[in-house]
Amino acid sequence: MKESRQTFLNLFCILWLLLLLKTASCSPLPRGKDPRAPSLPFGLYKGHTCVGCVLVVSVIEQLAQWHNSTVKAAVERLCDYIPEKLQGFCYVLAELYGPHIAELIDKEMNADVVCHSLRLCKQDPGQPLCHLYSPPKVGLSVAIRKAKRIMKTSKDLKSFMGFSSVCAFPLLANLCEKIKFVLRNKLPFEDFDGDKFSTFPTLRGYHWRGRDCNDKNTTVYPGRRPDNWDAKSDSNCNGIWGVDPKDGIPYEEKFCKGADSRGVVLLGDSAGAHFHIPPEWMTVTQMSAKSFANLPMAFSDEFDWPQFSEITGFLNSTIGGWTDSLYLRLRKRNRCNHRDLQNISQNGGSSGNLLSLIKSLARNQLLDNPAIVIYATIGNDVCNGERDTLAHMTTPKEMLSNVVQALRYLDSRLPNGSHVILTGLVDGRFLWDNLHDRYHPLGQLNKDVTYSQVYSFLDCLQVSPCSGWLTPNETLRNLTSERALQLSNVLKEIARSEKFANFDIFYMDFPLRQTAEEWRKMGGEPWQLIEPVDGFHPSQIEKHSKESKNTLALA
Repeated sequence: MKESRQTFLNLFCILWLLLLLKTASCSPLPRGKDPRAPSLPFGLYKGHTCVGCVLVVSVIEQLAQWHNSTVKAAVERLCDYIPEKLQGFCYVLAELYGPHIAELIDKEMNADVVCHSLRLCKQDPGQPLCHLYSPPKVGLSVAIRKAKRIMKTSKDLKSFMGFSSVCAFPLLANLCEKIKFVLRNKLPFEDFDGDKFSTFPTLRGYHWRGRDCNDKNTTVYPGRRPDNWDAKSDSNCNGIWGVDPKDGIPYEEKFCKGADSRGVVLLGDSAGAHFHIPPEWMTVTQMSAKSFANLPMAFSDEFDWPQFSEITGFLNSTIGGWTDSLYLRLRKRNRCNHRDLQNISQNGGSSGNLLSLIKSLARNQLLDNPAIVIYATIGNDVCNGERDTLAHMTTPKEMLSNVVQALRYLDSRLPNGSHVILTGLVDGRFLWDNLHDRYHPLGQLNKDVTYSQVYSFLDCLQVSPCSGWLTPNETLRNLTSERALQLSNVLKEIARSEKFANFDIFYMDFPLRQTAEEWRKMGGEPWQLIEPVDGFHPSQIEKHSKESKNTLALA
């Protein structure tokens, strides 16, 4: 069983590596107000393919510079850093693309030129050529044409680039379907008894929901009320079962009766899922084989780290800071809450697509303990990569409808005595104010890439995590924050006026600026509260600082 798990995990990661280099059509492009498909941040759209290519080529170029080596040696070094079970595929890609990349870099073509000439970056009709770096002196268009003349594309490369989709590979079609299942349904890929809990960590396993202690029994799972006080077995996976031989009282009854046990559920977005790309993956001065040891896990968790999140985190963080979550604080107060957690979040989560995401909630109204549910879509209702970003923001009327529908669904699923906390949207002007003129990890070696350049590059490709806030246009930043405030006020009014049978409801602001002030008093800098690679998501430091401020009040 363990061997078959690992085989699938390796195939899963290999497919995602393919998707970094070729646009896949497994999921359709978003239309209008349809949410982007829940997926990894790179690879499903041509814009993400371009980003992936530019990042990889930049790292190769910098590795050659830092180690004073040839480009060919830098490519081999990068593959050597990849975990052993994925190295073979890395070498295949290096053989396919490496000579062309090396030839162009040796002729002083930058990553933008290389990726456009490989047709991994494409120019839409009537749109400018997107670039991360300053254009060459001869101009970007001229440099790309020159690069295409230089490049002698092999038959193998032409054949590979001819596929309309990675999912068209015969051996990968079935794997694509399995990946779509995981991404679409947000349910554990490995769940033998169908209770929505798993014994496997990633692929929406126990990193996202409490670990199942018996995956062959659908009546055994975290969060249920104990069966006959668990005198004979552990029905709720909190590790408390059996009978005290001294007095004949079941341990669950002795320790948990009247303890007001309740689980923790997060309905959220990529911030709640704790999206993170390790900066050492693209900072060559820090790069080693150790840097990529967690690459397979990161791929199979969609570049999210829910096991370290501020709401459901339960492991000691390995990505900066430390884990201090609502779940851990409740568990510390009451050991009976052990494993009763669910992180039902997705990258790109908004009030609109949470209406479908919420259906993956595992809670039996009659058999399970109440829950504390955190509803936190802190930005995607105003954030999008559309050129006309204001027109694609959620309106207050839509927000009201979406959230009330979600709450009604929760009222039909949550046990009586539950609590729901609505979290307001963040004021994202903080991002530009504190990061725009700082060097991105990719630009630290040569002092040539600022966050402003990264934001512009992503916006040009229409893959910006938030084109309304990550822009030099101050008016647009202010309008985006104005809409975010309007939507927060909708949430506040819902908490004030709506009543539900099985839970009470509260509202809480997202205190980013207050957290920054507290962090500054501790000697920190505001920019440290933001993820260094994407320049958008809250970092582990921010999550801990905010959690320390708010968790006791929630608990």
